[in-house]
Amino acid sequence: MRIDVVTLFPDFVRQCAAVGVVGRAQQRELLQVETWNPRDYTTDRHRTVDSSSYGGGPGMVMLIQPLRATLEVMRNAAPEPVHVIYLSPQGARLTQGRVEALAKRPRIALLCGRYEGVDERLLTHEVDEELSIGDYVLSGGELAAAVIIDAVGRLQDGALNDAQSAEQDSFSDGLLDCPHYAKPVHDALGSVPEVLLSGDHAAIARWRQKQSLGRTWLRRPELLSQRALDAQSRALLDEFRREHVQYEQKRQNDAVDD
Repeated sequence: MRIDVVTLFPDFVRQCAAVGVVGRAQQRELLQVETWNPRDYTTDRHRTVDSSSYGGGPGMVMLIQPLRATLEVMRNAAPEPVHVIYLSPQGARLTQGRVEALAKRPRIALLCGRYEGVDERLLTHEVDEELSIGDYVLSGGELAAAVIIDAVGRLQDGALNDAQSAEQDSFSDGLLDCPHYAKPVHDALGSVPEVLLSGDHAAIARWRQKQSLGRTWLRRPELLSQRALDAQSRALLDEFRREHVQYEQKRQNDAVDD
């Protein structure tokens, strides 16, 4: 897969994409990340990429000409058709489902805005989609681009050393992930649940599914409202709720005794 990033800070994007899973994916030639700086495609000696906004108001707006020229050169740099994404808080919320769909494309481009944003005319005619990584404002789209590069890059076949890691991630099945434990078995902070030490793979799978359902219910209940649970999942969630109520009651009683 190829990801092109249009940005005024190409070094930042390259550095983010050079480490960890995404860095290894590039080394394995599973992913290619290229950057394009609009300042390289300006027509004036000052390399101007922005101007004040018509109608007044604070902040500057990124110009059509440098961005359009950059996108044209970028599109012609590889034969694959490219899906252009503008990173904006006004875009649709990025979800794991959208990440998985993007990961199947041979090529995407990420347009990083700065200042007050990008001239609306360029967005209308040159951009295929707008995406947001959350309901907050950043100084520019570079951090959002790094998020998408990481989320999409790790899903490329062979990017992860264990292919099942992606399948078991939070949101991969619409739920949050279950808790995980490592050595030692016993610690001053607590012990590893016995079921995980049992070697009973069916019991472990059942426990993990129950914890995933319960954690989603506690932390992101809106995700459950979007998901139709089968009879087994409903039974596991009911069991988790009962255990949670008992745990909270015991915790409160212990606090009173103290």
